[in-house]
Amino acid sequence: MMMCKEATRLMSLRLEQPLTPREKLSLRFHLAMCGACRECDKQFTLLHRAGEKVRSDMEKSDQ
Repeated sequence: MMMCKEATRLMSLRLEQPLTPREKLSLRFHLAMCGACRECDKQFTLLHRAGEKVRSDMEKSDQ
């Protein structure tokens, strides 16, 4: 089974680039079993979306 450290690495990586099918499956399985990592995944996603929003707003204000 994947360790939480590897799961968090993949959670972060998938926000920047596609995971391989094997990585996706391993992460999905780990998240199904680990509540702490599910919470971490929610936080990664929230922070990523907030960062994208700030970047988008800054680009609009520069125009």
